[in-house]
Amino acid sequence: MSDKESKLASGSVIILLGSIVLRLGGFIYRSILSRIMTTAEYGIVGLTLPFQNALITAASGGVPPAIAKYVSQYRAVDDDEMVHQIIVTAMKLMIFMAVLAAVVMYIISEPIAIGIWNKPEALTPLRLVSIIVPFSVMAGALRGVFQGYYKMTHIFYSKFIEQIFTLIFAVLLVIIGWKASGAVTGTALGFLMAVLGSYYLYKKDIKDKYLSNEYESIPFRDEIVVVKQIFKFSIPVVITGIAEIFIYDTGTFFIGMFLPTMFAGYYTNASSIARIPLIVANSISTSVLPATSEADSLKDKETLKMYIHQSYRYTTLTSLPVSVFILVFSVPIISLLFGSDYTPGATALSILVTGMFFFSIYLIGSSMCQGLGKPQFPMYALLIGSVINIIASYVLIPIFSIEGAAIATTIAAFVLMALTMIELTRISGVNIPYMDLFKIIIAAIIMMLVMFIFPDSIIGMIIGGIVGSVVYLVLVLLFKAMKKEDVVFIEHIVNRTGPIKKYLSPIMKLIYKYAD
Repeated sequence: MSDKESKLASGSVIILLGSIVLRLGGFIYRSILSRIMTTAEYGIVGLTLPFQNALITAASGGVPPAIAKYVSQYRAVDDDEMVHQIIVTAMKLMIFMAVLAAVVMYIISEPIAIGIWNKPEALTPLRLVSIIVPFSVMAGALRGVFQGYYKMTHIFYSKFIEQIFTLIFAVLLVIIGWKASGAVTGTALGFLMAVLGSYYLYKKDIKDKYLSNEYESIPFRDEIVVVKQIFKFSIPVVITGIAEIFIYDTGTFFIGMFLPTMFAGYYTNASSIARIPLIVANSISTSVLPATSEADSLKDKETLKMYIHQSYRYTTLTSLPVSVFILVFSVPIISLLFGSDYTPGATALSILVTGMFFFSIYLIGSSMCQGLGKPQFPMYALLIGSVINIIASYVLIPIFSIEGAAIATTIAAFVLMALTMIELTRISGVNIPYMDLFKIIIAAIIMMLVMFIFPDSIIGMIIGGIVGSVVYLVLVLLFKAMKKEDVVFIEHIVNRTGPIKKYLSPIMKLIYKYAD
């Protein structure tokens, strides 16, 4: 296998493994809170999440990616003074925006909690969201610096610290009686610890090593030029980020408006499970952007075609069977992770996981469009999808309850997927591997029918999952839907499985033998 063919796989798997660890931490956090709080109390926590996510994204203004871009750019020409200035100016900018966002959140919390939702019990938790924003923004800025210095493990450590301390503080505060307010305060304290840990890593491994000189402050007028430079890059990023939040969380907002609080708890947990297929898509999309950009800059049409085909097949081969498994066994999965009190969200989960598969395909197309120098189209597509989701959620939730929210998101995600696939074909001149994807979809449908035979219980889920996976793999190989270069992606995962590698390797050889 050539370096080019394995480049996408190896980069994706490194990011994938870190994402799995962090996702697991998120499930542990939600699982514990679901069990120590009532469904109504946990529903309040769920209602605050869209505002946490939106305010953090808006307050950061897309600045962390801009920090990463310009830090790496000026480092390449050994301009440490400008690197220092980018970091200092970006920090000032983000702190100002964070304070502004916190004030806005405090002001709008009462009109939302009481005026729109008619839920006074949500007022204090919403106001406490204001505390989260400044800490989260500072942590985000430091992570942007780490990315610019290619300290990817430091980003993981920062997020890991955040998760561990969020879990500890949130659980302790809920146990002593702070309920939803305790969970939100715990999140703020988790971000505070992430800031402290991130700053320690920044000082030890970046500031003391690379930026230890004394740098003079630049005039205010010159600093405004730097601010404009940062904003020019960051504005499309923040618009895209907020639009993604509208895709994920619009349903939760309207559930707060139309339904009792407990339904927000059902939907919040269903949404967290439905996003599992996005783990693979996010890892592949992160790696495919620079790979696509490189192939395009070299005018290497064959390599570009290979990356596009690989990306769609990797994502569909892995995300689709996971989505089907969740769709079929939604009840035992929710019961196992969060307790039987949350199984009323099972139908919504079965619908929503379909939408998240569509969204995973959109993510791949979006990253490739960006790599080809067309970042605007994915942003426009997201805006269209967000509008569709808002309108559909407003109409469908009063009729179909939380299932209406899932339907609205699924419709929006399908539109996103279709628009981006069409645009990618147009700008790249490379056709999507529709026949390969069709074969994989047929194999997944048969897998789903086989799993429906088994009982809707935890034991049935385990046995059905094993049998369904074997059926799916056999069919994919029989249909020649898996290529030999696709096996590289799986091989990179197997190589990092430690002691069980020796048991998985023979299976890998068998798969490679029968792959097309």
